[in-house]
Amino acid sequence: MLLTCWGCGTASAQDWAKGKLEKSPRHGEWVEVKNGARSVRCFVVYPEVKEAAPSVIVIHEIFGLSDWVREVADQLAAAGCIAIAPDLLSGAGPKGGGTADFAGVDDVRNAIFKLPPDQITGDLDAVAEYVKALPSANGKLAAAGFCWGGGQTFRFACHRADLKAACVFYGPPPTEAKEMEKIKCPVYGFYGGNDNRISATIPKTVELMKAAGKTYEPVTYEGAGHGFMRAGEQPAAQEANKKARDAAWERLKSMLGKL
Repeated sequence: MLLTCWGCGTASAQDWAKGKLEKSPRHGEWVEVKNGARSVRCFVVYPEVKEAAPSVIVIHEIFGLSDWVREVADQLAAAGCIAIAPDLLSGAGPKGGGTADFAGVDDVRNAIFKLPPDQITGDLDAVAEYVKALPSANGKLAAAGFCWGGGQTFRFACHRADLKAACVFYGPPPTEAKEMEKIKCPVYGFYGGNDNRISATIPKTVELMKAAGKTYEPVTYEGAGHGFMRAGEQPAAQEANKKARDAAWERLKSMLGKL
């Protein structure tokens, strides 16, 4: 199966990500989180640490909850966080399934576009409450999202007052400036230099966030394309994407380490 991402070319099937997951020494499990009558399937990975840990909600790309997204959750657990990756397509697939039940990527993408915004927010709220209540969680919560999930992370920051950090990977900002006034946490942006569709939004976002008195720290990685976090990790990655991915990952870990 081939995956096509806006602005980042074509990526092969994610066997390499699945292989890393299978070799992980950390405990990962599937859980069902209730949002009213809805059941949201989530992948949770726990860090191997002595003390209670901060939690990170990992919001998937437009491709849904893929093996790569689950592998990102595992890497975040390796960095000391409880990572939870919800399948926001839960119940939207054939016969009430999720991402894995769709016939192809186009079907997944089309279903993503049809998700009601209020449902997405409700699902993320339910996931936040679930992970914060885990016995091994210390109550500190962050969100990190990629592509479509990057935009949802920015939007969730406008809604969720207890977020300690929002890490937006090449996702668009909220469509209404007044939404930014509701943000309580720092927003950290990660962008590709060759991704003008998204990067062109940065100057205006800087202006609006500054006017609202909010913290917004964007970093652009020159030569990197859209989706560089995934593209830079896969076999035969372009050097610019690999360099951007490695630098962005270190920045992300440093931020989460301050929670």
